[in-house]
Amino acid sequence: MADRDDVLGAAQRLLNADPTASMAAVAEAVGISRATLHRHFDSREALLVELGTRSLDRWEQRLDEAEEQALEAGEDPGRLRAVLEELVLAYVDDSDAFAFALTDHVILANAALVERTQVLADREAALVAAAQEAGVLRRDLPLRWFGHVTYGLLVAAREAVRIGDIAPRDAGRLVLSSLLAGVGAP
Repeated sequence: MADRDDVLGAAQRLLNADPTASMAAVAEAVGISRATLHRHFDSREALLVELGTRSLDRWEQRLDEAEEQALEAGEDPGRLRAVLEELVLAYVDDSDAFAFALTDHVILANAALVERTQVLADREAALVAAAQEAGVLRRDLPLRWFGHVTYGLLVAAREAVRIGDIAPRDAGRLVLSSLLAGVGAP
């Protein structure tokens, strides 16, 4: 019998491929009955909120790692840039696993998830502030702009991979170069 983690993993994979998948489709993907699925999650919304929570857990984990590295880097611009690059590449990796959570309306409208998102965005902004102070990122941009642009690029990369415009292996490089260098000719 599938445990809760099996259900969540299968649901995540299915919803990445088909964000509109029903609970019946999720149950089928897991290999369990709808009744068994409903013992784990009483509604599709409850399942989505749990998956949204998992995606925020991963974001928090990535920020924990980046903050630790940033502390070690101090004010060294080269090392701070490397921390930011590593963080963005980790986000790209995670966006493959949590792709649907980037745009799901239930997840984006859940008050508890929105509140937690703001806390994590504040933490991310603190890293951006350190990078701006060290001259790694432009100082004329609002702190949260980095997060918004990164988010937009993750959604764009997910869609480009999904429809076959870019190879999955190229997504990280494209997101990172678009974020840090833009798309204009040098």
